[in-house]
Amino acid sequence: MKYKSAKGFSGWGQLGILFVFVGVGFVITGIIQLVIGFSIIDPNIPWPQKGDAMMKALLKPGNSNWLQISQISGTLFLMFLPAFIYSLICNGKAKLWLGFSSYINLWQVILGFFIIFCANIVAQPVEELSKQIIFHFPYLNKKAAEFAAMYNEQVEAMANLKTWSSLIIALVVIAFFPALFEEVFFRGAMQNLFIRWWKKPFWGIIITSLVFSLIHGEIYPFLSRAILGFALGLMYYYSKNLWVNIIAHFLNNAFVIIQLFIVSRSSEKPDVSKLDQQFPLWAELVSILVFYALFLLFKKLSAKNKATIEMDEQKLWIQSTPEYNLADNYPL
Repeated sequence: MKYKSAKGFSGWGQLGILFVFVGVGFVITGIIQLVIGFSIIDPNIPWPQKGDAMMKALLKPGNSNWLQISQISGTLFLMFLPAFIYSLICNGKAKLWLGFSSYINLWQVILGFFIIFCANIVAQPVEELSKQIIFHFPYLNKKAAEFAAMYNEQVEAMANLKTWSSLIIALVVIAFFPALFEEVFFRGAMQNLFIRWWKKPFWGIIITSLVFSLIHGEIYPFLSRAILGFALGLMYYYSKNLWVNIIAHFLNNAFVIIQLFIVSRSSEKPDVSKLDQQFPLWAELVSILVFYALFLLFKKLSAKNKATIEMDEQKLWIQSTPEYNLADNYPL
């Protein structure tokens, strides 16, 4: 029997529904960004120049609040709401379908943060290697440099951190909400769908990680961010609890925001590209070993909670789909 969701949708049907709502979210986000853009530029600017004028206006320090609203509305309508509505239509109201569970312990959170921290260290030489390879392709290298500069400008503009109140706002708007919205979409919706549909967890995690990196719109750190996505994917697979991912992702974002806050209070304009620390080769090798050891420990300490969550999922699946064969539809 082919895989179907709790509401009887096929794998392709679910993927189509998810993408339809992403498309709707894209249109809504575009409208919101246009409204914001028109409100902060001179109305007398000629139409052909309005697009560039909007971007330049959003990157001004005085418009950081508008840029934050623009970014958070984008992730809300492009990720969170599509994932939530998709799950509601395809599976039902239970939060467990998206990975939300109360079975979580402090050790999972602590280990989750250090796993992501080590993943960043492991991924750093991959980004440097990518830059060296892309350098030999002039056109691609030019585009990669433009995307990197644009990304840095946006982050610097959003993180206009000079006061403690701006830090708190940034931790909520730039660190927490993106972590919540991205994890709900990529791990709660996309990864869950692929694993249940294909019954091949490794490929479900890999594809989700690549899409996760692609959606950030950068070329140089594409593979390094995919490594981070892979770590988050494995973390969710072994914990079965999206809250573990959300907290770890948030702490990772918060670490960068706090770095920006410290630099912003001591200089006029922080350079995001210079926040990454360079580590010697021996530190990279140690990080790989620590990364592996932390995952083994995380898997062990998550086993009891994971078993309980899987049991709840099986009960929910049987209640929702009594006409289907459990072994054919639920990936144990």
